[in-house]
Amino acid sequence: MKQYGVLVVDDSAFMRRAISLILENDPQLYVVGIARNGIEAVEKVQRLQPDLVTMDVEMPEMNGLRALEEIMKLSPVPVVMLSSHTREGAEESFQSLQYGAVDFFLKENLIRNQVSSDQTQEFLHRLKSSVEAKIPCTYPVEYTPEKKISCNYSHADLIFIGCSTGGPSALQAILPRFPMDLPLPIVVAQHMPPGFTKPLAERFDTLCQLKVKEAQNGQKVKAGTIYIAPSGYQTTFEKDQEGDVIFKVDIDNSAQALYRPSIDISLHSAAPIFTDRLLSVILTGMGVDGMQGCGSVKKYRGSVLVEAEKSCIVYGMPKAVMEAGYADGQFELSQMYQKIMSFI
Repeated sequence: MKQYGVLVVDDSAFMRRAISLILENDPQLYVVGIARNGIEAVEKVQRLQPDLVTMDVEMPEMNGLRALEEIMKLSPVPVVMLSSHTREGAEESFQSLQYGAVDFFLKENLIRNQVSSDQTQEFLHRLKSSVEAKIPCTYPVEYTPEKKISCNYSHADLIFIGCSTGGPSALQAILPRFPMDLPLPIVVAQHMPPGFTKPLAERFDTLCQLKVKEAQNGQKVKAGTIYIAPSGYQTTFEKDQEGDVIFKVDIDNSAQALYRPSIDISLHSAAPIFTDRLLSVILTGMGVDGMQGCGSVKKYRGSVLVEAEKSCIVYGMPKAVMEAGYADGQFELSQMYQKIMSFI
């Protein structure tokens, strides 16, 4: 069994001990060292060469974001940021992903849960997946958005995009490129902690030509809008009495799903409604969420595209869809927008 050394970075002795105790309960992880601030973190990454770093955001002398920048310049290594459950925490988490962090996790989930809890097990799973992840590119990708599409007829009625680890960066390479007169809606299911999808929607609303908003229960699914499925809930589709497609956003405690939103659950409901006019796109992410949902898409003659391994931060979800035989093609992120637009 392969083991991975983790550098724990936090200015709180309590948090350093709490994280270390969690790591010590997993046979694949061990603490290679600790750091109390960003300055120590940068020095110890170079000296100890850990396989992974857990990095607090708010620290004295040098905060986590500044340390992350320095680490990516001097000794790139997978970094998982530990964030607070606040609007500022969400903004800092998105910023850290741009600086090269692989993933982020909420600190309070580690404080209030026991080692045997689902949240703690998810934390350990994401750490081990992050070790094998590719370090994201830290330079901005600039695209010139198209002003108009080339035809007035669409071969699809809905574009559904599912993603997890590495998703926000991947979405930024695609969503801003869609023109303002796109004649169909886009729905995005991104695995995130509760409370983080609304700031994500607001952030993309400033970057995109299309209106971007968090999906709401009972809201009509309208063309020319990008909807972000809210975290903490399941987002499904149904038709109202007038025959319009609307969102059903529900906590849905009966569903045995690891993720909220679950890509599988959303696609299972979308496939029989949109049938052969549904395009599902599965981008970077750990796990297999989306694989069964894409099976439903193919059952109803819809189309499925997946991101190729070369550009994925984590080639988990796209790989599962590909190996199940549900993908109509796999493409690197730089090609994905044009492949999506070929359905328009």
